[in-house]
This record gives sequence, structure tokens and C-alpha cells, in this order.
Amino acid sequence: MDSLPHVTLQDVYRARKRIAAIARRTLLIESQLLTDRARPAGPTDVHIKLENLQATGSFKLRGAANKLLGLTADEKERGVITISTGNHGRAVSYAARRLGIHAVICLSEGVTQSKLAAIKRLGAEVVVHGATYDQAEEQALRLQQERGLTMIEPFDDPDIIAGQGTIGLELLEELPDIDTAVVPLSGGGLISGIALALKSVNPAIRVIGVSMDRAPVMYHSLLAGAPIQMEEEETIADALVGGIGSANKYTFRMVQHYVDETVLVSEEEIAAGMAFALEEHHQVIEGGAAVGIAALLHQKLSQVGNHVAVIVSGGNVATERLLETAGWARIPG
Repeated sequence: MDSLPHVTLQDVYRARKRIAAIARRTLLIESQLLTDRARPAGPTDVHIKLENLQATGSFKLRGAANKLLGLTADEKERGVITISTGNHGRAVSYAARRLGIHAVICLSEGVTQSKLAAIKRLGAEVVVHGATYDQAEEQALRLQQERGLTMIEPFDDPDIIAGQGTIGLELLEELPDIDTAVVPLSGGGLISGIALALKSVNPAIRVIGVSMDRAPVMYHSLLAGAPIQMEEEETIADALVGGIGSANKYTFRMVQHYVDETVLVSEEEIAAGMAFALEEHHQVIEGGAAVGIAALLHQKLSQVGNHVAVIVSGGNVATERLLETAGWARIPG
């Protein structure tokens, strides 16, 4: 394997100081019922990290703020562009508005209307192009070249990874005995940053990535030993949709190196995770954020530690989707 990308724990600490005025520290709450379900035969405790309580409703604000705050004056003047399934675009829009930077957000036609509306409300220039994430990305690259904009990568960027890694620092401070982190897995920016922070302090901490079972690109790329492409499939975990890039520079190798296990959950299991968060903790979370809860509810992990943190990555779900999901979801007893 090639040497790992040069993202360090020091970068994560720098990111925390840089983003403090924009991204908030989120709650870590104990979940006794999830504890009982995850490991009924042994001593354990499960906590949930509520990134759905960020100002933009997802963890993405951490990485976006770190990247935008690190731009040069010239880059800020020319403006930025990004590609998103919704949450990253919303985070870039929010941070750009706070900093007085013009932002262009490229989205595919599959973006949910609630996420699209939220981005527009923040004043960003929105471009909807193509049926898939990859097609929207192609348009973003064209506009970047034509207009001299700076690309704000959704996940495959050291500053984005370091920003997301600030969650790991909070976990270490709030749950010092943490031995397992369960993290949503898509492009890999979130899990790479968290795993880097945790394993820099204690390499024995297990980091588990969880994806939906519909076109989980990173999961199958890991099996193949290199980034692959897959046709997108519709899923209630829409925030996890999309490829990892055939020219992936950072997250694929970091996930290979740092992540101990990857598992998949079904649509029904994700729905149960959403319903569990709503019924038991009164938290509104989206499908992509519910995959970790789903994995524990349905006992998908090969090994569960004594002190477990589950990352709930966002809460940007349309009310009608939430109510519809809660109506048919079945939480295992």
C-alpha cells in the first residue's frame, strides 16, 4: 500500500480552533435501550453523537468551515463551487454566507426538495444537472474551469477530513474509555477524520463503517482493492449516495488503513433506526444518519465493545419522508 495521506492529529486540532465560531460542539447522549439491544449478554454502554444538531443539520459543516476559512484572499474573492447530495452543499452555503464568499452548489436531479430549498434559502447559486451524482460532478468541474472557482471537495480533501475529525476529539473528551466508534460510510471523509483522531490516541479503538446495501461504493471498492464505479440506486439513505472518485487521493487509503470493519444495512433496517431515534430519543434524523443505529439494533457488528459511540450524522429529512418512514418501520424487540 502507498504511504498514507499526510493528515495528522495536529491538523485536526488546528481545525477545531479554526471552526469554533461556526460549527458547534454537539451532544453525546446515552442510549440505554440501544445498549440493551446491541449486546444483551455482556456489559456495555452505547452513546449517540448528535450531529443532527449542527446549525446546518449535519456534520458536514465542520469540514466545509475548515476548508473555507483556510482559503486565500484571492480564492475567497473568486468564489467557490461544490458538488453535493445536499448536506455538504448546505454546509458550504452556510459557511460561505457567514464569510461573504459567493458559492455555487451543483446537485443532481435526485436531490430531495427539502435539501434543495434549504440551500437556496442560504443564498447560494444552485445548479441542478444530471440524473446522478457523477453527472452533477462533471458539470461542477466544467463550471470550475470556466469561472475560475475553487472546488470545495465533499470528502476527499485534507482540510475536509481534518474538520470532520474534530468529532473524534469530542468523543475522546466526552467518552474517554471509548473502544468502538460506529460511523456512517459513504465517500469516507467523516470516518477517515474520526478514525485518524481516535487511533492517533489509541490504535486499539475499533472503528466500524456502516453503509446502506444499495450501491455502497466505498464498501465494494474496499473489497476490490481500488475505487470502483457503481450505478446509483434509490435509497432512504440519500446522503450516502454517490461515488468515491476514480482518482480518489485520500479517503480510500485512509479507510483501508484505519477502518476495522464495514457492514451493510437494508432499507427496512435504516427505517427502524430512524424510528428508534424519533420514538426513544425524540431526535429527527435522516436515513444516512440512522445506519449506525440500524447496525446495532439488528446486531450486524462482529464485535461490540464496552464503550460504544454511534455517530448520528444528520437530521435533514423532509417531514413527509419521516412520517412515511415511521409509519412502516418496525423496531426489533
